[in-house]
Amino acid sequence: MLGPAEVRALAGELGVRPTKRLGQNFVHDPNTVRRIVRAAELAPDDVVVEVGPGLGSLTLGLLPAVAAVHAVEIDPVLAARLPATAAQRAPELAGRLTVHTADALRVRAADLGSPAPTALVANLPYNVGVPVVLHLLTELPGIRRGLVMVQAEVAERLAAGPGSRAYGVPSAKLAWFAAARRAGPVPRTVFWPVPNVDSGLLAFDRHEPPAGDRKDVFALVDAAFAQRRKALRSALGGWAGSPAAAEEALVAAGISPLARAETLGIDDFARLAAARVGSATS
Repeated sequence: MLGPAEVRALAGELGVRPTKRLGQNFVHDPNTVRRIVRAAELAPDDVVVEVGPGLGSLTLGLLPAVAAVHAVEIDPVLAARLPATAAQRAPELAGRLTVHTADALRVRAADLGSPAPTALVANLPYNVGVPVVLHLLTELPGIRRGLVMVQAEVAERLAAGPGSRAYGVPSAKLAWFAAARRAGPVPRTVFWPVPNVDSGLLAFDRHEPPAGDRKDVFALVDAAFAQRRKALRSALGGWAGSPAAAEEALVAAGISPLARAETLGIDDFARLAAARVGSATS
């Protein structure tokens, strides 16, 4: 495990200065790492994809708990050093680690190879947390569960259900893939440098998606929340071609034309998208 002194020493050795551009805030508290690994509820045969391993604090906590770890790191300096850190601090487990120098937003299943990931566990950069989660769930269908550390308000939005103030585009899109829940706060003091925002843990378990085309449903979600204060009959006029066409699709889907976006769950959006497709082809 890496404590505060080890994290700073390793960063100094590499000449690394954490940057906001890459969202680099390194965890230096071993107890927090142990807490994340426990909360992830991993099985010994799980294969984890970890995004943004940085100096390796969480990586070292994951290696004893799972069969393999795919660490995806965009910073080439950090990526090059990570295998040596694992070899020095956990030599008997270092063979479980594969490091990929890559942007997680561009990773495809073929890039990671075998064994295929079954879980996502990561301290995600604040600026790309939501798109990374959605991208990896899209590209890596073998991921069945996950636990990510993100900005606290992002965790709240991702876990929010219909009818809550925090519910929106991220909540609905994640619900297509998985059931999400908040898994607790993370104090600022466990990071170096200390961030100016609070962090939180978000856990999710994958489920079967609703019937329908994901891209069509996501386009509908974007359109509905673009004017979330309006009734859906008006908000979806552009999406459907006209307010009258939107109302027709809403009625066909069993949804009130006067409803607003934040009252619809992902199953409602999927049913509405299918209703529009059905009316267009009839």
